[in-house]
Amino acid sequence: MGAYIIRRLIAMAGMLVTLSVIVFLLFSVLPADPARLVCGKSCTPSIIKAINHKFGYDQPLAVQYKEFVQGIFVGRTYGEGKAAFDCHVPCLGYSFLRNEDVTTLIKDTLPITAQLALGGFVLWILVGVSIGIVAALKRGKWQDRTIMGAALVGYSFPSFFIALLLIFFVQIKFAVLGFHSYTSFFDSPAEWFKALVLPWIAVAMLYAAFYSRLTRNQMLETLGEDYIRTARAKGLRERTVIGKHGLRAGLTPIVTAAGLDLAGLLGGALIIEQVFALPGLGRLSVDSVTTSDLPVITGTVMVAAFFIILANLVVDLLYAVIDPRVRLA
Repeated sequence: MGAYIIRRLIAMAGMLVTLSVIVFLLFSVLPADPARLVCGKSCTPSIIKAINHKFGYDQPLAVQYKEFVQGIFVGRTYGEGKAAFDCHVPCLGYSFLRNEDVTTLIKDTLPITAQLALGGFVLWILVGVSIGIVAALKRGKWQDRTIMGAALVGYSFPSFFIALLLIFFVQIKFAVLGFHSYTSFFDSPAEWFKALVLPWIAVAMLYAAFYSRLTRNQMLETLGEDYIRTARAKGLRERTVIGKHGLRAGLTPIVTAAGLDLAGLLGGALIIEQVFALPGLGRLSVDSVTTSDLPVITGTVMVAAFFIILANLVVDLLYAVIDPRVRLA
């Protein structure tokens, strides 16, 4: 198991290095000029030159990448003399439009996105897997048809439409829950919950529909296996047969989808954060794109990609736990 983990960690490190090169090169060739964006309308060639020198944009591309990587591990310094300032580890760049470290911006917004993603994840796993099991056990009956019909409808709606429906009916028409801006859990747990409960439901409804169908299909395939009939013939309780033998055998595709979906949300739930005005990583990404804030775009893309690569690593390790044969691959 140890050798398997080491191999996966080395592969993850290699993917991160490759990704950093691709992301850096991709955004370095964009036509937007960071110095001109900072300078505004009163730009002169000398001012643009000074700004490029301050942020290191006048150096060769290889040197820029070297300093970018160096900033992640040991930090870096922008400018010279009295105008110099430090960007502390891990430095993902400096937002010339916001006058703030990209790392600080991400630290301020990532916890909000993480709370949204984790809350929605728990909700959709509990609901989706549970009703998927029920649908499989009641195959062909009204419960199965009702659940699958509702799942098909729920999966057909885009997330922003579900979010708008929740806002209209819950907050406006029936006034069950008023409008609440995001508040830290440590400041007011009640306000924190009120601000996130509808985003959680909006995220969970879409994913729960998918996971209910996925779980049902996996359970139906597994419950038809010979070892399930053998377990029942031995007199094992139905709960043990379903939970220990049936569900575990069908976990592989569920774990794969769950890991990647959670990682995608941690990288920024763009639409949900925009609709509910949550100051998360997704909203930061959208704002940075509209303002051509290239360092912020680069930093958020790197963070989102890191979560996806990390999710792949975790999924691979869970495979090894679920099915020991994977360790030999």
